[in-house]
Amino acid sequence: MSTAPSPTKDETPKAEPAPTASPGPWASLRPLVLRLHFYAGVLVAPFLLVAAVTGFLYAGAFQAEKLVYAHEMTVAEVGDTKLPVSQQVSAARKAHPEGTVSAVRPSPEADATTRVLLSGVKGVEPGHTLAVFVDPYTAKVRGALEQYGSTGALPLRTWIDEFHRDLHLGDTGRLYSEFAASWLWVIAGGGLALWFSRRRALRKVRGTSGRRRTLGLHGTVGVWTAAGFLFLSATGLTWSTYAGANIDELRTSLGQATPSVSATAGGDHAGHGAASAGGGEHGVGLDKVLSAARAEGLTDPVEIVPPADADSAYVVRQVQRSWPEKQDSVAVDPATGEVTDVLRFADYPLLAKLTRWGIDLHTGILFGLVNQIALMALALALVLLIVWGYRMWWQRGRGSSFGRPIPRGAWQQVPPQILVPCVAVIAVLGYFVPLLGIPLAAFVVADVLYGEIAHRRARASAG
Repeated sequence: MSTAPSPTKDETPKAEPAPTASPGPWASLRPLVLRLHFYAGVLVAPFLLVAAVTGFLYAGAFQAEKLVYAHEMTVAEVGDTKLPVSQQVSAARKAHPEGTVSAVRPSPEADATTRVLLSGVKGVEPGHTLAVFVDPYTAKVRGALEQYGSTGALPLRTWIDEFHRDLHLGDTGRLYSEFAASWLWVIAGGGLALWFSRRRALRKVRGTSGRRRTLGLHGTVGVWTAAGFLFLSATGLTWSTYAGANIDELRTSLGQATPSVSATAGGDHAGHGAASAGGGEHGVGLDKVLSAARAEGLTDPVEIVPPADADSAYVVRQVQRSWPEKQDSVAVDPATGEVTDVLRFADYPLLAKLTRWGIDLHTGILFGLVNQIALMALALALVLLIVWGYRMWWQRGRGSSFGRPIPRGAWQQVPPQILVPCVAVIAVLGYFVPLLGIPLAAFVVADVLYGEIAHRRARASAG
């Protein structure tokens, strides 16, 4: 029984005129790129669809978080003077004596609460903290929520973030997002090459119908969004499991790793900063430490991290990830209150800066609401491209077939002087991006074996 709709007159697949490009390297490569784009689109699209939908939700989570947790994140009434940070932390510890203070984020704006972050709290997931929200004017605790990551994600955004990253399946689930990111740039780049190799007359959408119209929509939207997809793919890989580790190793070998301030307490005073029982107060205390950081030019928003042990210093770092970035940090001796080390974002290596900007742009932080809207538009565009891609496959069908695949054997038409360098480049890319290289190698092997089996069957039938 036929599984495909009977094509109407204007939907009947028609042979497209051959490209007018003069014979050359591209003429032999185009069929191979077309076949790769087709199969990658068909097989990878489900993973890309999940990434697009969850990415759309994550981009909108920042604004949703402000609405859902407005009570905790903002004060009831803006006062005249903010209380000392130490007094705010004491109020938080009185309400929540469990765990230890791992960091404090003083109120960065007039109407924002202070966050006192507690680690080791029962019921809070490993790697997460309990954020206690304190009114900086009255020291009244306005609530406590679980928090994750350097951007201070609260439960709603954390859940969506983990859904986008690993489908709540842990390390195994992260393979899906890395697989999608590994192939997105290949699909986008191949689509660009195929679209611009077509005659201009074949690219139009107006006045077309059937498969020609679907192809026109698919190609036009793909061209306008390709740069965004290439960027999302590259930045997504920077913190993936396997490709991300290779990128970090490469950056380290080039001296481009992200630096960190030295948190070792200085001189003979090391170990003299006595700590209260998990209260975050060590030696000179939070207020003097914050004052020392302010003197070094660290403006809000900042995070104060208490010493890890008796030989460590306080670390105060700026945590603004929106433009312009504020990522300066200082170390402060808990015994003397003196700054022992300073690290400026301006002194970061170039690749460290680009990585920071890229990740923040990818996650929708760098340019705030505009950034988030742009990401949501890219996610919607990707969903449409996937739908149109599958529709084109459907429209290639004949009678009882769902959709005809692109003919095999395209690689045999590529001259050795072009094929060999291409294979070498793919091998190098496959090493650094294994979830691209391994599936591609598996596809090539399976395709060759299938072709050999089909060839032998054909010979046996002829005999």
